[in-house]
Amino acid sequence: MLPPLPLPSSEHFGPIQTGTESSAAPEGGPRMFWRDRGWLLWATFLGFFASAHSIRRDEFFPFGESAGDQLLDAGNDQTQRLDLSAPLLFYDRSFNSIFINTNGFVATEEPTSESTYLGKMPPSFGMIAALQGDLDTSEGVGKVFFRQDSRPDILRRAAEHINRAFPSSDEVDPSHAVVVTWVDVASHTPQTRGDGIEKRRNSFQLVLASLQKASYAILLYARDGIQFSSTLVKGSDVIMHAGFSEGLVQGFWYSSQGPYYRTMMDDESSVRDLAEQTNSGQRGVWVYEIGTSPSFSDVVPGQVTDLPTEPPPPLPLATEPSRPLNTDGQVKYDPGQIEIHSNQYQPPQPHYPEVVELDETEINVDVFSYNFGTCANNRNKCSQFADCRDYSSGFCCHCRPGFYGNGIQCVAEGKPQRMNGKVHGRVFVGNSPYPVELGGVDLHSYVVVNDGRSYVAISDIPETLGPSLLPLSALAGGIGWAFALEQPGYKNGFSIIGGEFTREAEVTFQPRNEKLIIRQEFKGADELDHLVVKTTLEGKVPEIPRGSSVKMGSYAEIYQYGANLITSSSTRDYEVTMPDRPTETRTYQWRQTIIFKSCQHDDSMREVKPSQTLNVDQVLVLYDRNNKILRYAMSNKVGDVNGGGPEENPCFTGGHGCDNNAICRPGQGAQFTCECAVGFVGDGRRCDDIDECRENPQSCGYNAVCNNQPGTFRCECEDGFQFGSDGRNCVEIDRPVNHCEEGTHDCDVP
Repeated sequence: MLPPLPLPSSEHFGPIQTGTESSAAPEGGPRMFWRDRGWLLWATFLGFFASAHSIRRDEFFPFGESAGDQLLDAGNDQTQRLDLSAPLLFYDRSFNSIFINTNGFVATEEPTSESTYLGKMPPSFGMIAALQGDLDTSEGVGKVFFRQDSRPDILRRAAEHINRAFPSSDEVDPSHAVVVTWVDVASHTPQTRGDGIEKRRNSFQLVLASLQKASYAILLYARDGIQFSSTLVKGSDVIMHAGFSEGLVQGFWYSSQGPYYRTMMDDESSVRDLAEQTNSGQRGVWVYEIGTSPSFSDVVPGQVTDLPTEPPPPLPLATEPSRPLNTDGQVKYDPGQIEIHSNQYQPPQPHYPEVVELDETEINVDVFSYNFGTCANNRNKCSQFADCRDYSSGFCCHCRPGFYGNGIQCVAEGKPQRMNGKVHGRVFVGNSPYPVELGGVDLHSYVVVNDGRSYVAISDIPETLGPSLLPLSALAGGIGWAFALEQPGYKNGFSIIGGEFTREAEVTFQPRNEKLIIRQEFKGADELDHLVVKTTLEGKVPEIPRGSSVKMGSYAEIYQYGANLITSSSTRDYEVTMPDRPTETRTYQWRQTIIFKSCQHDDSMREVKPSQTLNVDQVLVLYDRNNKILRYAMSNKVGDVNGGGPEENPCFTGGHGCDNNAICRPGQGAQFTCECAVGFVGDGRRCDDIDECRENPQSCGYNAVCNNQPGTFRCECEDGFQFGSDGRNCVEIDRPVNHCEEGTHDCDVP
């Protein structure tokens, strides 16, 4: 095994930022009132598919002069300041004014000229991009409306969208909203394209809803409202952008680019999907938590990406002549004019893998499956360190005291954990047209569980790739999260889901949007009680020159927990120091999905907090070019998304001094005791392995040999024997006899 990397010094790149738990609640939707009793049946069915069909422009929040809107000056790259009656929280800052711009975005400070950001994202200023591109409202083509609003019906409607998007969080009740609507805006200077874009128009809406400690962005895209997906920038087509950029962040010595959270990818189908998909449970509506107080970690997307199938709409029982109800930049129709799209939309296949949030109730995961039997027939499916319990609908496994896990896999408290596996993949580096192939190189990991330190080493990484993988400490993040140091009331990954799960992550590097997909399949423990993982890398990474060093900053990542699904996202900064060149600060966005199978027959998953934060610091990354080994080391803690108060007990800070094979037991205040893990003996400050084979020679059955292991032992059958049906005693292997070789044949001898 590769030797573990020493723990790095306690030098921190920066303070960990912690976010505030998103808020949300019951599903709601637009209300429609019918004047004719014949429409009552129609209304019943319409209520079902209100969240399934794509929204129309008449389902936007009210806009136009009758709604009290102001009108942005016509033209290209027009900006107007809007002073707010209540502050907007964006990332970790508060703003009392915003700037509305023709080009499909709202800025938190006066934006620079469009030539500084079109095709050059992210910008130097804070930007909330609904659908940003080079847009135009000259010569009466298109309008941009905007206003502040605190009317109860507007705030109630905003709350419905937010609460539907975050069903596992507390309800929110916004006190202030800003509504910005881009109506029939055109692409600027389209005449040189020759593709008919001069006749196409885009319409979309941004609602910023705020309460005292959080702000949300609600984005609405009508099915027929997105008619072009790119604009010309200096003669080249540039895909439009949607997302949230903090802009330049002032450090102690210099400014650096803050995080940029993109809500779409860099292709036309991703733009079209804005009107056809969702993260809020209603097609074409997207909700994000974009700022919190007093602390903030990262933009949090809505959690509801699934949609009910759209049923064929029934015919109305009565009809009446249809007519527009009013016009004012917005047209509202009688029900008889509403066009119903009854076919379920099938999105185009992406050109690259995507990380998506899934409906946890519909996931079919073949990692481990409980059935509806009883413990009498299924006790062998539990860990040897677990008890089986029957419930009315089936059975579940529960780790015994002194062990933790999901009952299928249980490990001793305080015992260091090891993980081994193989890494495969094809990775393009920089502008190279040829990928670097990884054909099953070794990965080894070691975790000191009682203080959350994790070490990972990957061997046989060629020098053409090794330095460019240094920022991906996330390769070690899976086992770091699984065995993170637990704060009071919170659980690490292994305590919740055990060691069998799949993990898929998408890494997007800024500013050129190189993408790398990381897939990991955790397969439980092998015969040595080491976790097994298979890792695959596919995609492209920015080049880091040979001889460079990389310094990773601390970061916080919010994990959202469901019955069969865990999602998280974060933005990570790193410094690259290159030979004979200034140090650069770079950024990438990280989004991951973890899929597992829980036992549905008890309430264990309901007891897990829906949101937890993984805090990672003391990150050290090294590439040993002489031995071609990539090394990562870090400290991991899991706790409250709100940060909580300072935890003084050494058991929760990792400063206890217990042996690596010991459990730290917290007492009152800063008091604690050290207790050796199962399979070890000592005072907790020093723990020695118990040789179970010597102390109990009868540990194994007949024809079996006892093999001592750290903290445990293993029984192995003698040569020519195999384990019998009882799993303890070994029986002779029944091999067919070759009578010719043995001389036991009865053939005639010449």
